[in-house]
Amino acid sequence: MRKTSAAPGGRPCRLCRLRRRAQAPPRGRGVLVCGDVINDILVRPLAAVTEGSDTPAQIRACPGGSAANQAAWTACLGGQVSFAGRVGARDAEYHRRELASAGVRAHLAADPDAGTGSIVIVVEPDGERTMITDRAANLRLRRCDIPAALLDDAAVLHLTGYLFCEPLVQVALSLLADARDRGMAVTIDPGSAAFLTAMPPEQFLRWTRGAAVCFPNRDEAAVLTGEDDPAAMAARLTAVYGAVVLKLGAQGCLVAVPGEAPVRIAASPAAVLDSTGAGDAFCGAFMSRWLADPADLGGAGRFAVRTAAVVITRFGARPLQAPP
Repeated sequence: MRKTSAAPGGRPCRLCRLRRRAQAPPRGRGVLVCGDVINDILVRPLAAVTEGSDTPAQIRACPGGSAANQAAWTACLGGQVSFAGRVGARDAEYHRRELASAGVRAHLAADPDAGTGSIVIVVEPDGERTMITDRAANLRLRRCDIPAALLDDAAVLHLTGYLFCEPLVQVALSLLADARDRGMAVTIDPGSAAFLTAMPPEQFLRWTRGAAVCFPNRDEAAVLTGEDDPAAMAARLTAVYGAVVLKLGAQGCLVAVPGEAPVRIAASPAAVLDSTGAGDAFCGAFMSRWLADPADLGGAGRFAVRTAAVVITRFGARPLQAPP
């Protein structure tokens, strides 16, 4: 018989109570992720930057994009994943191949007139990074680029916040409406505090209300709630979402559901080389476990912080190995 852990006095532990209260997705064939796919140019200076002259650096070109990264991690770690996005025609086969290598079924619209989005990411000695972004073809994503069959074949729709920015917000709202009509669960990663500050926070919350899981980081949650304490942020967001997984970097994460105090999960120790994509890996790892066992939010959170701790010890945002 399976045992349930309990707190002193015989009461179930808080993570076990999260199991009972978690909002489960409908049973189905997997998750559809829609959003950005990017050409990352990672730059790691190997000395102090010399203004107006040369600085030695480690430079690497690799596939990226928050939504595409999250799809790759979810699939590589066992989830069944389809991805829809838009890239420049010249890069379409490259990005299909890279996503397929992680186990993702990629449906990429090839734009004949715009190049693939690109980001120059400058990685600091402490692993933090500065991103200079040209979203290019991503900004030309159309609703017709995402066939209805992709929604029909999925149980969950996952969107990142970049899709809620102009000129794409109508694509996001149409996808949400179609998902709700089909009875699909929706999961949301707000994606960028910089973009959230460009809109009234109540607008984003209104658009995404009722999502089964939301994955903000500390800065995004601060914009959405006006709070500065992580527990208060998570608690306030549970009035909007079925579960909130608040990413706190080196402090791990908070997992919260309505009616329960948030539960903190500590980060796994790691030597930071490059924090690029750590949040995407966290989200993908959580999604992979949540899809397999929707009730075990605590187990998904622990797996997510362990996965993020591995990613930050190396250069780049994507899984290194194909799925078994």
